[in-house]
Amino acid sequence: MLWGILAQSVPDIDFIASFWMNTSENLLAHRGFTHSILFAFIIVPALALAADHWHRPHNIRFSKFILFFAIQVFTHITLDAFNNYGVGWFEPFSHQRISFNVLFVADPFFSVWLGIAAVALVVLKRRDRRRKLWMRIGLIFPALYICYSLYNKSVIEREVKSAFEKQQIAYHDYFTTPTPLNNWLWFVVAADDSGYHIGFRSVFDNKPSIDFTWFPRNDSLLKPIKDHEEVHHLLRFARGFYTVEKWSDTLVFNDLRFGQIAGWHNPKDKFVFHYFLQHPDDNNMVVQRGRFEGWNRQTFQSFVKRIKGN
Repeated sequence: MLWGILAQSVPDIDFIASFWMNTSENLLAHRGFTHSILFAFIIVPALALAADHWHRPHNIRFSKFILFFAIQVFTHITLDAFNNYGVGWFEPFSHQRISFNVLFVADPFFSVWLGIAAVALVVLKRRDRRRKLWMRIGLIFPALYICYSLYNKSVIEREVKSAFEKQQIAYHDYFTTPTPLNNWLWFVVAADDSGYHIGFRSVFDNKPSIDFTWFPRNDSLLKPIKDHEEVHHLLRFARGFYTVEKWSDTLVFNDLRFGQIAGWHNPKDKFVFHYFLQHPDDNNMVVQRGRFEGWNRQTFQSFVKRIKGN
């Protein structure tokens, strides 16, 4: 289990980059090369060699070490692709980010089984027969939840495309992604030439239409600073889904992929990812810093009500 913990953690050594990179650079470094297929092919044999050396003398085939560490590392970089941040599988040959937008980054319904199984495997004695049961629970239940989430994604995608057609919404790109801590209410964004239609869709919704709110892109606000490296980093990171706003005298860059703080409650609510272009030192935890800002009993109740459908 300790080797597994180590192998599962290795791709996240990219956090070290935050000690010398600025925030916009670190956004691209995170889940970049250390989450690539090339890195996996480098680190897997290195870990296998380390484990093989550490446990000598032993009768374990080296191919078994390779298989074990390959499962750990590739599971990590594959699961990370299931949420909306994006993973650089093809670095350094391509900067394309892979994201399936199937799971929220912290979904308790996925993680709880892994946590319970891990505790059980630590607590139960090595020869306890119940260990196999908990091992299977820790693997099967999360796998079933992923399948359920993929089904929800397919339902939402079908209904969203139908709503676009019926409501005559012209778009050249769109995405759907789960809202916080669940897989039933989904955040929907459709991009046109000048802005975005943004709404929410629950798998329990009955009416075919979606209540969209339009947000202008306002990319003209970036013209005075379009050559700044920081802006280039943010545009590449946002992958075409962004708006620019002015808050008093501060220019703010919003990455729409991370959703609104409580858009189901207030359709014009701020976006979770808001980057202060004129105050770069104030952008710590920019990806999730606004996630639960202003949440209270009322917003949570409206969240649960919206999940239940309209």
